[in-house]
Amino acid sequence: MLSLAALSLRLRVSGCQGGRRSMATVVSGNKTSKLVRERLQIEVEKMSSRFSGFRPGLVVLQVGDRDDSNLYISTKLKAAAQIGIDAKHLRLPKTTTQEEVLQRILSINENSSVHGLIVQLPLDSVNSMDTELITNAVSPEKDVDGLSCINAGKLSRGDLKDCFIPCTPNGCMELIRQTGVSVMGKHAVVIGRSKIVGAPMHDLLLWNHATVTTCHSKTPDLPEQVGRADILVVGMGRAEMVRGEWVKEGAVVIDCGINHIPDETKASGKRVVGDVHYASANQRAGFITPVPGGVGPMTVAMLMENTVQSAQRFLLKNQLRR
Repeated sequence: MLSLAALSLRLRVSGCQGGRRSMATVVSGNKTSKLVRERLQIEVEKMSSRFSGFRPGLVVLQVGDRDDSNLYISTKLKAAAQIGIDAKHLRLPKTTTQEEVLQRILSINENSSVHGLIVQLPLDSVNSMDTELITNAVSPEKDVDGLSCINAGKLSRGDLKDCFIPCTPNGCMELIRQTGVSVMGKHAVVIGRSKIVGAPMHDLLLWNHATVTTCHSKTPDLPEQVGRADILVVGMGRAEMVRGEWVKEGAVVIDCGINHIPDETKASGKRVVGDVHYASANQRAGFITPVPGGVGPMTVAMLMENTVQSAQRFLLKNQLRR
């Protein structure tokens, strides 16, 4: 059976022989995340069978009642249920103080039945909240979002097997692997430097042996930098900012953007687009992720993967103590 990369190459050669270049191969996050969830379900079933009904435990802590946060949490809980993870949603009122949030986190840290704890951001509180302080209060062993300074520090030093990798960059790497394109030795360009996507994406690509350039709002020659990228990961939060003519012929393009733009043809009056202008980039890239249906589903899948991994580490540690 031909791999995704080999099939793409054959189609590309065929297209060129006809005098017209074929479009990029679409890398589906929906399909890839389904494969990840199916694999995790099997792993959870094995754990449950071997350890008397044991199930990985996940808590999603939310402050407030934002509609977008509720939607994201619902998606996470649904995925957890499909895999066999015991997931709980802990919603605290907007009036909750920072000290009360920290106390809840410390209590969950000490609960041995919980193997993953995520704090849903942004915090929707009437009180002042130090987001950095709160995310760092999560035990590094349960920080399945990979946002604490401990896990971020380990990732930056290349200790990939001893940390939790943030879910979106981890999902991007899985999508890149699906293309069959080796990261080693490639020139990768990351647009964006956020703590959740851009910065950890840079580290992850670097320690997988790519040469990495990080671009951001102050980069003066963005089109030129993009044109050098064998692998391009975009997480800037600006609708269709990267134009197709910037993209290197045959590049892998991973679009992390989720933006809403006006569209009178839609019932809602708007539609979702990425940070890359898909129609034009599709004419030059070798592989490209769609929006929606690309990176988004992989973020949830990697959260589930980190939770299962945390539970496995917990079981191993307890076995060694016996």
